[in-house]
Amino acid sequence: MAQISVCVLDADSGAVLEFDGGERVHSTASVGKVLLLIEVAIRLKDGRLRDSQVLAPVPDDEVADSGLLQFLHTRTLPPGDLATLVGAVSDNFATNVLLRTVGLPSVLERARTLELTHTALHDRVRSSRKPSDPPRLSSGTAAELADLFARLHRGEVRSRAISRQVLSWLTHDADTSMTAGAFGLDPLAHVDPDRGLTLAHKTGTDTGVRCDVGVLTGPARSVAYAVLASFTETEQQTERDVVLGEMFAIGERIRSLVETRQQS
Repeated sequence: MAQISVCVLDADSGAVLEFDGGERVHSTASVGKVLLLIEVAIRLKDGRLRDSQVLAPVPDDEVADSGLLQFLHTRTLPPGDLATLVGAVSDNFATNVLLRTVGLPSVLERARTLELTHTALHDRVRSSRKPSDPPRLSSGTAAELADLFARLHRGEVRSRAISRQVLSWLTHDADTSMTAGAFGLDPLAHVDPDRGLTLAHKTGTDTGVRCDVGVLTGPARSVAYAVLASFTETEQQTERDVVLGEMFAIGERIRSLVETRQQS
């Protein structure tokens, strides 16, 4: 049976609004790319990366599945453009170019400095994983990931400018197939407020994995959330729709929290 972990926080105060198994460690697929984006934003700010430079891929970077870079004629792009592709369509190819540039050890160290105990990006994206490779792309807990997005919202991840840059990349995320589906936004155009709602989020999808983490701002408040679902490969056909339905229901509760002002 699928296991779903949830943590929902008031993004300004950090108050817990919903918590169910938030301490459980899940495989989080592409969610770990958020840590890469944080490292890229820091390096763009301190000058170790510049948007006047372009990053050229090498053959080992190439990978299929999610993303657009693999289909473009021009694959040599500035780091900020590659980060935009990661934020918008979880671009695997762009992820590998950026990760090779900054180095996985730097991203692991960044997670440590952010005091993340169970949340990490473990590897580059691979078309298949051999026994000698890390068994999963990333892992994390709902509690740590919701708190990370609350800190991004408050401008506490290194600096306000860096936090805002990361969230800016993530406002482009076009995957509203999970929790964010309940927010009723245009999947392809929600950078500007829609229905009074603003969303920055990151999803993760793999066999037996569905994750949606982010921050939603509405007229009543801002909420940071993480919803992580795991199910076995044999449950893939029977559980996936159930999981997506439960994630949507959680999204409805989150939407209600940001749209409804508390009675004093």
